[in-house]
Amino acid sequence: MEKTIKSVEEMEKEAVTALRRLIKDHNGKEALIVGLSGDLGVGKTVFVKAAAQELGITATVTSPTFVIEKIYKISKPPYSLLIHIDAYRLNSCEEMNHIGWNTIQKDPKNIIFIEWADRVEACMPTGAVWITIEHMSEDVRKIHHGSREK
Repeated sequence: MEKTIKSVEEMEKEAVTALRRLIKDHNGKEALIVGLSGDLGVGKTVFVKAAAQELGITATVTSPTFVIEKIYKISKPPYSLLIHIDAYRLNSCEEMNHIGWNTIQKDPKNIIFIEWADRVEACMPTGAVWITIEHMSEDVRKIHHGSREK
């Protein structure tokens, strides 16, 4: 799926729509994993913030660039944690394992958003959903939803 986004508000609406669809389609056997890719400033964090708000998270959601991972409690069952990872400074699956990747990706009560997921693509499970955001102009973005074959 591909869509043109022309404002922050449209990006927020798209995040909520995508999240609802992903939750509906989630198999519930492991974590719901969303890999976000795109250049700096395209709206990856805006997307995660809107999804977090839709999940009832009231804490301020910011990019975990310097801490790599932030965890938020979700009050809407069946999920309990939103895990927000910034993989920009990661270079391998081994580095992902330092933040508990092998464990968190298996828990079906987790929703995991990974910014810069293309940097750790080898670690991503087959069932991960990929969202790529392209910068078209100052105010326009193109968003692609899909999966990647291993």
